[in-house]
Amino acid sequence: MTNESELKKFFSQLESRKIASASDMEKWLWDESEFASALSEEQAFRYIRMSCQTDDPEREKAYLFFVESIEPQIKLGFAELDRKYVDSPARKSLPRDKYSVLDRKRENSIALFRKENVELEKEEAKLWQRYEKIVGGMTVMYDGQERTMQQLGRYQEEPVRKVREDTWLLGEKRRRKDHEQIDRIYDDLIELREKIAKNAGFDNYRDYIFPRRERFDYTPEDCFRYHKAVEQYIVPLIRELDQQREQNLELDQLRPWDLAVDPEGKPPLRPFETAPELVKGCIQIFEKVNPRFAEYLKKMRELNLLDLESRKGKAPGGYSQEMAEVQLPFIFMNAVGRDGDVWTLLHEAGHSFHSFLTREKNLLYHYRSDNVPIEFAEVASQTMEIIGGEHFTGTFYNKEEAARSRKLHLSSIIKLLGWIATIDSFQHWIYTHPGHSHDERREAWFKLQSKFGGSENWAGLEDYRSTYWQRQLHLFGYPFYYIEYGIAFLGALGLWTRYRKDQKGAITAYERAMSLGGSKPLPELFRAADLPFDFGPDTVRPYANELHSVTKAS
Repeated sequence: MTNESELKKFFSQLESRKIASASDMEKWLWDESEFASALSEEQAFRYIRMSCQTDDPEREKAYLFFVESIEPQIKLGFAELDRKYVDSPARKSLPRDKYSVLDRKRENSIALFRKENVELEKEEAKLWQRYEKIVGGMTVMYDGQERTMQQLGRYQEEPVRKVREDTWLLGEKRRRKDHEQIDRIYDDLIELREKIAKNAGFDNYRDYIFPRRERFDYTPEDCFRYHKAVEQYIVPLIRELDQQREQNLELDQLRPWDLAVDPEGKPPLRPFETAPELVKGCIQIFEKVNPRFAEYLKKMRELNLLDLESRKGKAPGGYSQEMAEVQLPFIFMNAVGRDGDVWTLLHEAGHSFHSFLTREKNLLYHYRSDNVPIEFAEVASQTMEIIGGEHFTGTFYNKEEAARSRKLHLSSIIKLLGWIATIDSFQHWIYTHPGHSHDERREAWFKLQSKFGGSENWAGLEDYRSTYWQRQLHLFGYPFYYIEYGIAFLGALGLWTRYRKDQKGAITAYERAMSLGGSKPLPELFRAADLPFDFGPDTVRPYANELHSVTKAS
């Protein structure tokens, strides 16, 4: 599928086929779906191999070949197929309830597509890969060993404050060495994205990316409502948690290296040592949530669809990537034996369950995999993350440790909701202030951190603070992909709230909604899960109260 002449042949066959009826169109769509699945899987496979070992030149070469030589042809080819579909009279005879979402997606795609942007998007992908390679290669020597940034992060949970301070500064100094290079990469990305938006007829990239990300059902103004709701109901909780932490740790002032340690100064939770132990424990948790989910994770283990442990040369972060042709997910993460690693696997497992549930419904590629709205795909993952946390006792922890882990995690969600507002607001500012200087960017970042952040003191650490945003990989590889987490967390909190009262009902709603993939508009997907599609103050307030009551009581 990576032979250029063969690729053109397949596109030509689909483009030239005669479509005279609704049945012809449905057959054509399924053939196109099969073709798109094969291409998606090839790209996913190359990305997985490259991210698993960023310092392997052959893997990098194979991935970049796809990005530079194959992906541009794919974009051009599918743009023509989109036009063929939209222009065909036969599509008017298709069942509306089944194909209205596809119609909207295709019409939007045609409206936004510009041939000249294909080359710019290729350069954008290459810049993202450069960022990943730089960050994935960051290591430091500590305690006689070379350690990745993820491995170094373990020491932020240590009760000895000097250890936390030393390792925090060590990591930040290492990141600081590459901050100018990363800044230049981001400058180049902003410039490219502004050109892409102008080519498509938009005044700025923010206004372009909303339809490009198929945000048909909400606007920038709705994001601002989320920001305001977080400022009103979440930020006070963040600062209350910080105040409790400062008092419990008996500190004169809270510093950045005091934020990950247990708020009562207890030794860090170490739930596992090896990846097999991590997987085994999560399977036991899902047995309690829904045995069907446990079987899904067992299947992934059997098929070697898990790469979980951190190592040198591995890209940062974590993800679940569906291989679209076989319709099976792959989970990637950087586990180092921390409590947070358990929550990460629960999260990524939720994405994988979404893939399995849509697989069983035999949906078109256009309604599954990367085509599921991210705002709902993240409900799948975040729900399993929070609900799974109800069942830690007897798996990774005893009763006391489980309660402690749960409180720490729910507190981290409160903080994350504030961080989401920070990152999303930052992106709105970045792309609506063209030509801004690095100093202006720095000041905008400081203001947003002060608005949505906690109470920690950054005195003397301003240089580190000014580039703290550089660790947020979404800014580089997935522009404007972050508010989705905030929207989805509200959905996940809704399902969790129900689960605590009605486990069976919550899981039934979850399965019903997730099996739809992306075949329904976003508000309908939320309704299928018995959730409101709203992320303003009226929705945030009760969830903030719920989080507050549980974190206070746990």
